[in-house]
Amino acid sequence: MSDILQVEKVSKRFGGHAALTQVSLTIPENCIYGLLGPNGAGKTTLIRIINQITHPDEGKVYFQGQPLAPEHISHIGYLPEERGLYKSMKVGEQALYLAQLKGLSKKEAKIRLDYWFKRLDIGDWWNKKIQELSKGMAQKIQFIVTVLHKPKLLIFDEPFSGFDPINANKIKDEILALKEQGTSIIFSTHRMESVEELCDHIALIHKSEKILDGKLSEVKNAYKNNKYRIELHLSDRSDAVIHELRALFEISDEIVIDDTRNHTFTLRLPNGDTTDFLRYLHQNGIHLKTFQEIIPSTNEIFIKTINQKMHA
Repeated sequence: MSDILQVEKVSKRFGGHAALTQVSLTIPENCIYGLLGPNGAGKTTLIRIINQITHPDEGKVYFQGQPLAPEHISHIGYLPEERGLYKSMKVGEQALYLAQLKGLSKKEAKIRLDYWFKRLDIGDWWNKKIQELSKGMAQKIQFIVTVLHKPKLLIFDEPFSGFDPINANKIKDEILALKEQGTSIIFSTHRMESVEELCDHIALIHKSEKILDGKLSEVKNAYKNNKYRIELHLSDRSDAVIHELRALFEISDEIVIDDTRNHTFTLRLPNGDTTDFLRYLHQNGIHLKTFQEIIPSTNEIFIKTINQKMHA
């Protein structure tokens, strides 16, 4: 797999404030790349550099192997967190105007807009003014004009802001469909559940520095702490068995389910070695109903990594 974007040791300062410090990222083609970090971490500055709104003080950015240049702007679509539609203009008039700024002819723009207006169920909005729309409705228009010119790289900054759950899911499906069609996507958000659902890769920026990056699956595996969710069926002497388990193993969060003698708890095994625990169950004739490794969520990794960096 080749890369759509490479960021090499990029730094940016505003006066005495370091917005980015020696940040390097490699964003593969045809993936959704989560750009994460607390407010003020430097994410928006990096996005603005990629969009050539501002320029780095140090470092380089490459687009498909070439130094980032003005001609690459036509291959990038950017949906900023702060939206920028003209409130007094009609929806269709504004969408046509913005599409032509992206290089589409009026005829081609109308064809593509007709497709997207039907796809997002907004066909009757053409003659409405932006000021007549709710925040979520205006967000749909902004999404359409961002993707209309079929850019190779899309950058979404909090794309679900203002959406109700139904429309958020609809836009989520569209983002996944764009990826399937070959588009590369940078996805910046504070919603960790969206990262879990959408992202292939992630990078975490904190106080201007990149402190974590990689494939999401590999990052999650690296943060495993050898904990398992266990469910046992104890037909008799359950109190004695649980007492022995507590003495032999590190268990917590014990749950007894009614009078069915099912016990669910969290088990931590040093080095992830299950041998002694499974041998104990076998020797005591205990029925194991569930044995599931607990993989940390992106939110847990986010908080843990930030806290470690703050207390380092």
